[in-house]
Amino acid sequence: MKKTVILNIVGLTPNLIGEHTPFLSHWSKQGKITPIDPVLPAVTCTAQATYLTGKLPKDHGIVGNGWYFRDECEVKFWRQSNKLIQGPKIWEIAKEIDPSFTCANLFWWYNMYSSVDYAITPRPMYPADGRKIPDIYTQPGELRLSVQKHLGQFPLFNFWGPNTSIRATQWIAESAKWMEKDCNPTLTLVYLPHLDYCLQKYGADVNKIAEDLQEIDAVCGDLIQYYENRGVQVIVLSEYGITSVTKPIHLNRMLRENGLLSVREELGREILDAGASKAFAVVDHQIAHVYVNDPFYISKVRSLLEETPGIAYVLDETNKSDAHLNHSRSGELVALAQPDTWFTYYYWLDDHRAPDFARTVDIHRKPGYDPVELFLDPQIKFPKLKIAGKLLKKQLGFRYLMDVIPLDANLVRGSHGCIPPSPNEGPLLITQQTDLLDSSSIKAIDVCQLILRHLTENSDN
Repeated sequence: MKKTVILNIVGLTPNLIGEHTPFLSHWSKQGKITPIDPVLPAVTCTAQATYLTGKLPKDHGIVGNGWYFRDECEVKFWRQSNKLIQGPKIWEIAKEIDPSFTCANLFWWYNMYSSVDYAITPRPMYPADGRKIPDIYTQPGELRLSVQKHLGQFPLFNFWGPNTSIRATQWIAESAKWMEKDCNPTLTLVYLPHLDYCLQKYGADVNKIAEDLQEIDAVCGDLIQYYENRGVQVIVLSEYGITSVTKPIHLNRMLRENGLLSVREELGREILDAGASKAFAVVDHQIAHVYVNDPFYISKVRSLLEETPGIAYVLDETNKSDAHLNHSRSGELVALAQPDTWFTYYYWLDDHRAPDFARTVDIHRKPGYDPVELFLDPQIKFPKLKIAGKLLKKQLGFRYLMDVIPLDANLVRGSHGCIPPSPNEGPLLITQQTDLLDSSSIKAIDVCQLILRHLTENSDN
């Protein structure tokens, strides 16, 4: 098979390739930029599962970045087990064709306990004293010490949160080069998330993200040249396009005000009680799976959603199949936001009653996606001093709460999840092997077969 690398540049769209991305602009002109017709919802886990299996959410089961686990009555986001993807993945399909095929998965999601040959993914340590220590999970396990000895500790706090920077993406890129040199995989999947952060903070305003575009362009230029010098063919793709938004919608507050959502009080704060609720929303950027525990209330909930300003449309059992979301993990109802709106997970009616984790970076405890984690609370007069004090407590071994995240959803200026208004604002695929492209665009479910064609056609083996 022909050695291939997939660079997943999150948030990259055709209209972002220009003066601030000189390398990608030049490189893409030597091949072809092909818009991808995205899957719904256009979010990380769903898009990646579709690319890796060639199947739709109704078949592979990844209906979002998280969902309601009905048997546990818990909402869970960002799970890591590859067993959650229902169906064979590209590396399993390729190995059936050529038993000598090997694959490295670097930071694509659901990257634990899979049949991939090599893997690196974030996996912090959580000691009983409340600390969160940056670390990674690798497959085989012995790679964990080797790669961090070579590259240093993975910069977890630059990967997500208010301190995000190009450092995390640079570390991933360097780990890809290390993997290529030491393991020589046939196919390498590389996740480069840097643009995701600035686009959600500032929206699709090129002037505000010019420096970020230059940074990711430099990382990609170095990485592409490295691979091409080794005779490896490169495919660049993205998962979704991020569009500018102006208004958050608080679905769970609306459901609570209508007597449908239940909370449990803990130490004077409120926790969503999903199992006891008649209905609640698991929000994921611009899509929300609305779970209705009592079928009697489905009609009422649907009417409330349809009356809510900012919601474009609502899917139920009669039309979820049209969106390929007719899977048992989906909500009884699915709400889609209008292009300039997005959904928060907020369910409390008084910020003083918000759970303590609401003001922290806590992607696993929150019952929905929270892009406000990208911001420091502007009401904190001296944020660096406050953070320094928290870190001092950490160093001294005390328990601490890094409560520096605001509760102002209006700070978020970019979101995704819906189908973008135009192909120039959506995901893309760039390849130099233009003879393998059959049309001017490609469906998300066809990306898997296109990658296989890169691996197998014009192969030396």
